[in-house]
Amino acid sequence: METQGISPVTFGCLKMYKMTVKNYKKHFLSNLEDLYPNTEALSFFYLLAEEIIGFSRVDLVLDADSIIEEIPLKKWNQALSQLKAHKPLQYIIGSTEFYGLPFKLNEHTLIPRPETEELVAWILESIEDPLKNISILDIGTGSGCIAISLAKNLPNAHITAYDISKEALQTATSNASLNKVSVSFEQVDILEATALSQKFDIIVSNPPYVRDLEKKEIQKNVLDYEPHTALFVSDNNPLLFYDKITALAKEHLKAEGLLFFEINQYLGKETVALVENHGFQHILLKQDMFKADRMLKTNLG
Repeated sequence: METQGISPVTFGCLKMYKMTVKNYKKHFLSNLEDLYPNTEALSFFYLLAEEIIGFSRVDLVLDADSIIEEIPLKKWNQALSQLKAHKPLQYIIGSTEFYGLPFKLNEHTLIPRPETEELVAWILESIEDPLKNISILDIGTGSGCIAISLAKNLPNAHITAYDISKEALQTATSNASLNKVSVSFEQVDILEATALSQKFDIIVSNPPYVRDLEKKEIQKNVLDYEPHTALFVSDNNPLLFYDKITALAKEHLKAEGLLFFEINQYLGKETVALVENHGFQHILLKQDMFKADRMLKTNLG
């Protein structure tokens, strides 16, 4: 494909050519047309335009004939190459938005999903008084998206977050500072834990739950780039995290305390049976926006 006489081979010769925003958009979309739907490729272009040259969508229309300088053009070409290799845009720009808040990301943290935003919303809806002084534990915090979003919306809550990954906790700590909230982060291997640090009003977890047999359903950008330890469990014991966390929650939830899980959509009934076997009651299984069993809420009632 050629864009104003510039082929993909010679496109990197920055000193020889001047590229306008309008023409680069054509080049960008053409290079991705066989890899992504047009609407998704357009969203990539808009996000990178804001990230790299500070252009909003309005600017892209009003200043379409602006020349892209050499350094921004180089950055844009690097991002385009990474997108062609299926690297998620969130990792390319190093950030994303979750529950209306900014979060830094890297290869040590999962990219937060909209379904997890629904879990946060369900937790907040379940708290009668958002100003109440309550204690919350988030197990497997990753980027800190659940814990930090809860902290932002529950100003008097005392929130603790565990993760096995030191690198993920460093990112989560940075995200807490970015969003100006206080969360106590601790490096904990929950499968090895014999007790929790205290009793909590709410325990929430979005643990690894994708079985190895489901890898064939996972998109290449997830499979090749997101941390597998935060995603996958063996086919032999796919609910091991739920079993351990539920057992700990039974001993460390306060009276009328609540346990929340994000779950594997294919194992809803099995997860319900597991928490029920641990003595939990009033078990609610909730579907996400895609009509998949995705969330569970229960207590010892």
